[in-house]
Order: sequence, then C-alpha cells, then structure tokens
Amino acid sequence: MEAAQKLISTRRGTIVLSVLAAVVAGALILVYVNRYRDSVKAQGAPVTVLVARQAIPKGAAGNVIAAQELYSATTLRQSQVLNGAFSDASSLRGKVATRDIYPGAQLVASDFAAASTNLAASLTGTERLVSIPFGAANGLSGELQAGDHVDVYVGFNIVPIGPSGVALGGGQAKAVVRRVLTDIPVVAVAGKTSGVVASGSGDTISFKVSDQQAADLDFASQNGVMWLALRPASGAKSTPPSVVSMETLLLGVPPKVILKSLGARR
Repeated sequence: MEAAQKLISTRRGTIVLSVLAAVVAGALILVYVNRYRDSVKAQGAPVTVLVARQAIPKGAAGNVIAAQELYSATTLRQSQVLNGAFSDASSLRGKVATRDIYPGAQLVASDFAAASTNLAASLTGTERLVSIPFGAANGLSGELQAGDHVDVYVGFNIVPIGPSGVALGGGQAKAVVRRVLTDIPVVAVAGKTSGVVASGSGDTISFKVSDQQAADLDFASQNGVMWLALRPASGAKSTPPSVVSMETLLLGVPPKVILKSLGARR
C-alpha cells in the first residue's frame, strides 16, 4: 500500500500508471471490437428477400404475383432469412401459392408448387380466357403457337341503317373488313400451351382478353368471318384500324365515306 502511495506521489509513477491504464483500456476496446465483429459475422451478410406486401391467397399464380408486384424486396441479415426464401421475382414463374400468405411474410419455396396446366390460375381482374374455332387458313394453323400475339380482323355484310338504328328499306348489304382487336396474346392452340400444332383442318385457339374483348370476339365469330394476323415477336407497331370495302380497295373512296353511308355517327 505504501509502495503504491509512493509511486503515485512521484511524477514518474503517475506516468507509469497512466500508461498502464491506457494499455488496459486499449485491450478492453480491442476485445469489444473483436467480439462485435464476430457477432456481425455470425449474423451473416445482408440478403435481399421478397416479402408479401398484402395478403396473397392460396392458388395465386406466381406470374400474377410478380406482374402486380404483390411483394417488396427487403434487405435482411442472413440469420433472419428463412430457408428457401425467394430473392428474385423470376423465381415465381411457373409456380402457384399452396397456402394463404399474409402481409409481411417472406416468400419461400415451401409455400409454392409447380403451376398446373389450368390456365385459369394465370387470370386476374377483368382478364378472361376465350376459345374460338378457326379454319386452317383463318387461324394460321401450323404457324401459330402459344405465346404469339395476333391482330383480329373480321368481315361482315352490313346493311345501311338510318339515324334511329333501323335498317333502311331497300338497302343493299355491303361487304366490309376491319381490324377489331390488336395485339391479343395466344395462350393455347388446340388445347396445347406450348409447341407448334401442325394441322391442316384448323384448330380451336384460346386468347387472353378483357371481358369486353371476349364479348367482341364471340359476336364476331358468330356473325362474321374472322382472320388472324401474326404480329412480330418484338418491335411490333400498329396503324389506326380502318374499314376496307370494295370502294376503298378499288376506287380509293375514303373509309369515312363508307362508314357514313352505313350509318356511322362519326
């Protein structure tokens, strides 16, 4: 005790004690930093995972979840990430939810399974699936396959109508053709959702359309003659649709003149 008091009472002793205190403090800081570093390493590096933004019902198709962005990308520590968690939206392709997923839950592989061939699982909102039979030439048989996009043309024989919408007496039917739908996706040909179907007698072709477009296609198929035109796989462009008749094709009569002669209001 006396030796300690003598050491403190001298300048040299005070310096020695200060140095010893600094060394001990440095050692403690070094131990703390090393333990913190080990703790961070144990938790793992940050990982991006997909988390549900809202409730995702059982049966929801992965491509619908991705298209509607029903998820958000969140960064978590490796220790917080569940086994099989998805980190990229492409992992959802071709899958369907096997249980209800609640908001804030990580999207993991165990909650999804391979999607069946049931096309209804890929529909959402006002989207509808409609199948129309086509002849070999009209439906591009042997050329068309699921995944293609087409324009739909329809030919009608139209009788001129008056302002009240009633057919004019003695009016003669006029043959006209017009593009009625543009850039429509083909989802199946002859019931097949992949591969080219070679057939010389025509096939039933399924389209993904809106509910209104489904009605348009049904009316056209029952009351007119339909044709499909295959669009480019990329970079496709479209001009405004216009009516084609014998007068517009051979005589150069403006389409709006033909439309007005048939009773069009604009």
